[in-house]
Parts: sequence; structure tokens; C-alpha cells
Amino acid sequence: MENDNMNNLPKGGRLIFGIFMILVYLAVGLLFIFDVFNIDNIAISASVGGVLCAYGVWRGYRLWKGTN
Repeated sequence: MENDNMNNLPKGGRLIFGIFMILVYLAVGLLFIFDVFNIDNIAISASVGGVLCAYGVWRGYRLWKGTN
């Protein structure tokens, strides 16, 4: 059901939304990596940031290949 709503969006809208979400994931990931949120355990902060950045790259790859 939820996929039906995304398929109703124009292709340009899905592309812009996809690019926006990629930028959000990468930006928040970098904020975690550079410890902007002042989390006590730097390993957790770096891990969360790394996962968010990796997911942003994965979404970018999927958008590039057209499977998103």
C-alpha cells in the first residue's frame, strides 16, 4: 500500500525526494562522525555516522541504477 503512494508521484518528484534524502543521510552521518551532538561514547557516534553515510551511499547507488 505504501509503495502505491510513491508510485503516484511524478518521476521528477521521486528523483528530487531521493536526492534530498541522500543528502540528509550523508549530512547527519557526517555530523555524527565529527561528534557535533556531543555523544559521550565516540565509538557509538562514529558507528552510527558510518552506518548513516553507508546507507546514504547505498541509496545514491540505487537511485543511480533506477531501482529506487
